[in-house]
Amino acid sequence: MNHPDNKKQSNRKPIAKIALNLMLMCIVGVFLIWVTLLWLDIWTDHGHEETVPDVKGLYFDDARARLEAAGMEVELSDSVYESSSRPGTVVDQNPKVNTHVKPGRTIYLVINAFSPKTVSVPSLIDMSSRQARSILEGLGIKNISEEAVISEYANLVLGARYDGHRLSAGARVPVTAHIILEVGDGMPELPDTIIPNDSIAAFEKVSFF
Repeated sequence: MNHPDNKKQSNRKPIAKIALNLMLMCIVGVFLIWVTLLWLDIWTDHGHEETVPDVKGLYFDDARARLEAAGMEVELSDSVYESSSRPGTVVDQNPKVNTHVKPGRTIYLVINAFSPKTVSVPSLIDMSSRQARSILEGLGIKNISEEAVISEYANLVLGARYDGHRLSAGARVPVTAHIILEVGDGMPELPDTIIPNDSIAAFEKVSFF
């Protein structure tokens, strides 16, 4: 005959074993999570950042050397033309100066072109001055003025000039060009004709007879 105390002890052993296994599983799980987070920190270089230096005004090769020395990659993203800046120098950068980035981050540079961009100008004749301006501005030309010329058609473009030369359809000009639009000002209104009194009297006599 089994003693009741022995039976209780035999029932407690499986429970204790299960509890021990669960505890070990929790410890292993926590350890695996800790190892994973530690590995991610090492892989992403967590906490290690670089400050983006200022390379605006430097020539592209010098700017690239400075950024690469700081542990960053460099890519030329665009070029613009600014008459106030030296050709071939950096005029903009992204990310901006003093931004904190991860090592190996790509810095995109915009440099100043050696000459302004040129565009092809379509025919502007026989369209409204407003429409001609809209077309030129859409091409990037901002320096536009108008010159009134005698014409019966008001606000109609009769011609365009650049640098003293008349523009024909398809002509290429820099976007910094000053374009002069020759715009009709309409025919001047003639004053009402005043008929002298003696002429009116003579007309009445003729009409009467």
